[in-house]
Amino acid sequence: MISVPRGLILSLAALFSTYHVILALYSLDVPASPVPALIAIVLYAAATVASLWPTSPARMSLWLGFFNVAVCIAVPLFVGSQLDGSVADNGYATWYVAAVGTLMTITATRRRATLAWIGVGFLIAHTVVWAGAGSLASMGVIGSAVWVFVAVSLARALAKAGRDARQYGLAEREATEWQAAQEAHLYERQVRLAQTIRLSAPMLRRIIQERGALSDAQRLECRYLEAAIRDEIRGRRLLNDAVRREVMAARRRGAIVTLLDEGGIDDLAGTDLEVVLNTLADAMAATTASTIIARTAADGSGTAVTVVGINSPDPRLSALGQESPDEEVDLWLEIPRAVHAQGASAGQPTRRH
Repeated sequence: MISVPRGLILSLAALFSTYHVILALYSLDVPASPVPALIAIVLYAAATVASLWPTSPARMSLWLGFFNVAVCIAVPLFVGSQLDGSVADNGYATWYVAAVGTLMTITATRRRATLAWIGVGFLIAHTVVWAGAGSLASMGVIGSAVWVFVAVSLARALAKAGRDARQYGLAEREATEWQAAQEAHLYERQVRLAQTIRLSAPMLRRIIQERGALSDAQRLECRYLEAAIRDEIRGRRLLNDAVRREVMAARRRGAIVTLLDEGGIDDLAGTDLEVVLNTLADAMAATTASTIIARTAADGSGTAVTVVGINSPDPRLSALGQESPDEEVDLWLEIPRAVHAQGASAGQPTRRH
């Protein structure tokens, strides 16, 4: 993006304004009394300095815009009261026309277009009343109006360009985020696919070798592999080598294991994640529950993973006609997110009612 230093623009505007002041001082002998012209010079200089102050914001304050309009009303009245409007040429004594145009151009550039047009409108009306409509061109009033028009047009064009640039920047960031998300999904699919192939390839080769004629033990092993593949899809970040080993061990002893990763630990990585997963693996190794459920906690909570182990009632009691007890909670474990946590908060085994 091409930009112009603000100091350069302020310096050029200050030079133009100083030039008008020099012309005003040079023509002080033309008015009937120099006092009103001196007052007009002071007002114009004060308004110009305030409008071109280096530390001022890009958008002019409202009070300063009204002050500039007031100056643009007062200066023609002060200077014109000491000049003869019927004279064809007052020389440089009509310096205020260009001065008002310059001040209103600065006002328009600093995003106060309405006030700038009010100031130029008063200059046009004053000139028509004071010297006639035919003097608008000869005194340079039309040129001052053109300056303001150009300044307003440029200010609006630059503002629109700024808005478009922000919109394009936002669109670019959204496109970058979308691309990053797609790449992350692709990487995740590749990782899961590689893990699935690693798990299932030996059994698939065995099925091909045996031409589908598998023993009961081999069929049971296929079901274990199917559950392991399902874990890779639903468990996602809840899995490391230790967790996979304990999940398989629990299933081989007849337990039902469910792993659910709902995104609650996506922000964990490195040591934090390993501590959580190793704690999960230790908890699964220590329980004899027939049903084990591990799922990530909701975002924003201090818990990373909640583990529940449930023992089902003995079916032999129902076969003997006895009333079956309710399911019993063998394990309740909340694994904290922080690495420095002293341990997971676990409740005592309780009855489910």
